[in-house]
Amino acid sequence: MSDTLLIVADSERDANMLYATGMFAPDPFIWFRHRGRSAVVMSDLEVDRARKQARVDEVIGQPGISKPLEKKLGRRPKLAEIITAIFKPRRIRSARVPSNFPLALAEQLRKHGVRVRADDKPLFPARERKRPDEIRAIERALRITEAGLRAGIETIRAARIARDGRLTLTDSTLTSERVRAEIDIAMTRLGGIGSHTIVAGGEQACDPHDGGSGPLRANEAIILDVFPRDERTGYHGDMTRTVVRGKASDALLRQFNAVREAHRLAIKTIRADVNGRAVHRTVQELFEQRGFHTGTAGANQKSEIRNQKSPRQQGFFHGTGHGLGLEVHEPPRMSAVPSLLKAGHVVTVEPGLYYHGVGGVRIEDVVLVTTTGCRVLSKFPVALEI
Repeated sequence: MSDTLLIVADSERDANMLYATGMFAPDPFIWFRHRGRSAVVMSDLEVDRARKQARVDEVIGQPGISKPLEKKLGRRPKLAEIITAIFKPRRIRSARVPSNFPLALAEQLRKHGVRVRADDKPLFPARERKRPDEIRAIERALRITEAGLRAGIETIRAARIARDGRLTLTDSTLTSERVRAEIDIAMTRLGGIGSHTIVAGGEQACDPHDGGSGPLRANEAIILDVFPRDERTGYHGDMTRTVVRGKASDALLRQFNAVREAHRLAIKTIRADVNGRAVHRTVQELFEQRGFHTGTAGANQKSEIRNQKSPRQQGFFHGTGHGLGLEVHEPPRMSAVPSLLKAGHVVTVEPGLYYHGVGGVRIEDVVLVTTTGCRVLSKFPVALEI
């Protein structure tokens, strides 16, 4: 609290600004905290709404600052000059800013005698440990996520299997785009905003961030990764399921069972004061013990599942989980990088295995870390064949 903090951003896209103010505004505005008191500087358009909605100690109307400056300067004042005019009577000569603070604005502030400094420390460390109201907001976002998943899976379930293996719905080929639309529409009805929802089948499912495109086929894994933002609160949900319309191959079934076992083991391992890296290593070790090795596919790969023609990453080559809140990916991480889990952290648990020629499998849920373990916040069944 001893630092003067400064943010200049819109709260629609900047998570720190939304966390600081609790209100949505589409255009950049000024927020600062000095000696424990916070304030926003708002245009005439937003000042009345800010007085009702912003979680701050003071709302300052920008025209009251800019109009006297304009008379003095004979021109419209720049943003740095407005900030300087606000800081000067408060004797603020330096401020800590987030790492994404505009460089040009920082340089202009320095020219006006305000020293701006940024570092890699989080501006709001408390964002990592969720308050009860934040947990409720994430749970609401997860209910929206589940509605989207349900719509997507039911669309795939309703599809018929054509003779050539394509999935068809109402005599049209079922595509990733059609399923994604059904998912996003279902979430929109509940106030959720889907963005880059993943519906990836077959070989596309072997790339964890391939959004998926084109026809979907029977007897192949289809990964549905859904991570909407609740338009009301700004908090995100994030869940993944893998399904097969038809019959899974023996190799894919073994892969699915290993991922499900790893998913359960990770959830049992998570609790406060456990390092996220230890959870990640537990998942890695289980996969190795089950014969699912990670590395570049090729003739020398020892895995029971390999594709010698494709020198691409296969196995488990991403983190086990990440923090979830106002951003889809935020601290802490459960990966190769050390990160101590604490009570109040909300994290995803999403082990996966990806092998070309077989398919990709990922199962993802969201948990709240507690002193004795963790509580699963997401509520959606896991089933491969539908």
